[in-house]
Amino acid sequence: MARTADRKGLDPALREVLGSMDGQCNSFATRRAARYLAASYDRTLAPSGLRTTQFTILYKLALAGRSSISRLADAIAMDRTTLATNLKPLERDGLLTVRADDHDRRARVVEITSAGLRRLERAVPLWQEAQNRFEGVYGAEKAANLRSALRSVLDTDLDPWAE
Repeated sequence: MARTADRKGLDPALREVLGSMDGQCNSFATRRAARYLAASYDRTLAPSGLRTTQFTILYKLALAGRSSISRLADAIAMDRTTLATNLKPLERDGLLTVRADDHDRRARVVEITSAGLRRLERAVPLWQEAQNRFEGVYGAEKAANLRSALRSVLDTDLDPWAE
């Protein structure tokens, strides 16, 4: 049976490291803020039947027309396995199709359907409402600076999905 550590049993050196992490961990800070903000957008998008990630997939596909899974994963900074999982309910609901590429049968191509476009059209005003609400509370200039800072994170050489 696994023993749970109580506060008194925590090694002092480990306690110091863990304590210094609070408020310092970039990953935790961005994930916490992302979950908070995504939940707000999800709540606003709910009448459309889409969640934020689904909305993002559909709007990227609407702009691209069609995309390989790899290109789509790169466009939304998501690993291919997680993207494939997120595509399944959208495909099931007829909002997109996933098929083999005509030129390379090993590659998969994703395409938005007319039903997907109609759902996206219903969702865009809700997204705009969520966007306006956030920028109204947070500030439009601060929001633009935040987006710029977050885009620059994507320009690092961390390469999280390298094989």
